[in-house]
Amino acid sequence: MKTEEYWEYLQKRRQMNKTNYYLESLREIEQIRREFDHKPRLLLHACCAVCAGWPLEFLSDVFDITIYYANSNIWPAAEYSRRLAELERFVKEVYGDAVDVIVPPYDNAAYTKKLEPLKDDPEGFRRCFLCYAERMGEAYQYAAEHGFDYFTTVMSSSRQKDSQKINETGRALSARWPQVRYFYSDFKKKGGQERRDELAAEHHLYRQDYCGCIYSWEERFLPDLKSR
Repeated sequence: MKTEEYWEYLQKRRQMNKTNYYLESLREIEQIRREFDHKPRLLLHACCAVCAGWPLEFLSDVFDITIYYANSNIWPAAEYSRRLAELERFVKEVYGDAVDVIVPPYDNAAYTKKLEPLKDDPEGFRRCFLCYAERMGEAYQYAAEHGFDYFTTVMSSSRQKDSQKINETGRALSARWPQVRYFYSDFKKKGGQERRDELAAEHHLYRQDYCGCIYSWEERFLPDLKSR
C-alpha cells in the first residue's frame, strides 16, 4: 500500500508544473546586489561535504555564510561524526576561517521516534519530507534567533532529493520566521551536479552511499545482507 501511494504521488508530481528554482536563485542574487551594500548573512544548512561543495562556491561571492550541521537523522553516530569531520575538513581547506560550522546537539533517538510512524515509506516519500522539514526547521529557527538575513539548504544538490519539495518546505517555514528570507535554489541545475562531483574528487571527499537515517540504511543494505 505504501508503494502504491508513492507511485501515485510520483505520477501527480510529474503532471504538475514545476518551478525553475535555479532561475529563482539568479533573480534573487540580482535583487540582493541591488538592495545590499554588503554581503548579507546566510545560514546554510548542510548535510555533508559533498553536497555542500558547489552551493558554497555558488553563494560565497554573494553571502557571508555560516554552515549549520543539523543532522540528527544520521545513523549510526559514527556515520554522523564522519560526515561532520569531512565537512569541517573541506570548509577549512577551501575557506579557512571565513566560514564557520555550527554543530547543534545530536539526538538520533528522539529524531528516529519522529520518523518511525513513516518507517515503511519508500525512500523519497513522506518520511523524507518530514526529515527535510525537521532539519530545515531547526536551522531556520536558529537563523531567526541569531539575526541572519537569509536561510537555505544544500540538499537540492543531491540527485536523490526532491528540489520542488525542499523549496516548498522552505516557503512554508519562511512564513513562521518572516524576518529571515528563504533563498530558493536548485543546486543540481546548470552543471551543478558535475561541479559537485569535481569538487568531491579534487578534495578526496568521503561519499556516503545512503541518505542517513536508519530506515534508509536498512533499505540500502539489508537486501544485500539477507542474500549472503
